[in-house]
Amino acid sequence: MTESQRWFLLIVTLILGALVYMLAPILTPFLVGALLAYLFDPVADRLEAAKFGRTGAVVTVFVFMTAVLALTVLLLLPQLGRQIQVLLERVPMIIDLVEKRLVPLLESTLGVDLAAMDLGTLKSMLAGNWQQTGSLMAQLAGGITRSGLAVLAWIANLVLIPVVLFYLLRDWDLMMARIRMLLPRYLEPRVALWANECDEVLGAFIKGQLLVMLALGIIYAVGLWLVGLDIALLIGMLAGLASIVPYMGFIIGIFVAGIAAFIQFQDPMVLFWVGAVFAVGQALEGMVLTPLLVGDRIGLHPVAVIFAIMAGGQLFGFVGVLLALPVAAVIMVLLRHLHQGYKSSTLYGSAQVAEVELLNTEADE
Repeated sequence: MTESQRWFLLIVTLILGALVYMLAPILTPFLVGALLAYLFDPVADRLEAAKFGRTGAVVTVFVFMTAVLALTVLLLLPQLGRQIQVLLERVPMIIDLVEKRLVPLLESTLGVDLAAMDLGTLKSMLAGNWQQTGSLMAQLAGGITRSGLAVLAWIANLVLIPVVLFYLLRDWDLMMARIRMLLPRYLEPRVALWANECDEVLGAFIKGQLLVMLALGIIYAVGLWLVGLDIALLIGMLAGLASIVPYMGFIIGIFVAGIAAFIQFQDPMVLFWVGAVFAVGQALEGMVLTPLLVGDRIGLHPVAVIFAIMAGGQLFGFVGVLLALPVAAVIMVLLRHLHQGYKSSTLYGSAQVAEVELLNTEADE
């Protein structure tokens, strides 16, 4: 590229970054719609190949998504509300367990004085106030309804997401072709290569990993339900969501489920069954779910996922969280090509040649 072309690309990148920063408050429904369009475009393409027509394929996808969403709301949300209420009721029991068993154990093991921890006051405060909070859903709804503008913005975003999704999904392939045609001809082959590699990375983490998270959430919830845990669904969903980072769902899930099971049953043997549930889930993830749903596609490193999400949230809020993985995938692809360019450059090659010459000189001596 010439100097002017480099400056042009830099200016365009800076302008796009500034626009994202300034328009972040209104970008959420558009980004959510774009993410859903990206996820369901392969489904629409397959239906279109089966003689549905693009609009018919999009309508079919919409009907399926609406049915799944309605089923989730009708079946899962009431159960989650009840299980959250059960969890709130047991908070004083958790504090009792910490105060009477864990604190003495730590004091005798570590030789430290933990008497300064005022757990009794905290327990009394929680025990006296949790009943007044009512249902968590009702509390959230009450907080929202106190602000008319917040309600209107929330409803507008909810209504806008399916509208944006419909039009993006209907015209997705056409938009991608037009964007490709708008690229400068000298950049188009390289950008197309990078885009394919980014799609491979995102496919592994957004498409494949979401399915793995859903499957693990179901496995953990069903397994803990068979154990008899009252808040099995809540913990299963928490562990499934945390599984976006490999092993994080297993660690968080077995820790939270172990505490909840011990408090509910007061029997150390139940910890064995909780461990068995998560061991089976981890084995299925490694041997079945990940090879089947993700395959050998290149994914993002777990540390890169954590850093990208935290950095995106810090810089751009919720919009940054939505943009974190796509941007991380692009950066990863660029760094890979930069590494390849460095390995083939004279800067790297000259040192390599010097090392070979030094070895040859030492061998002659």
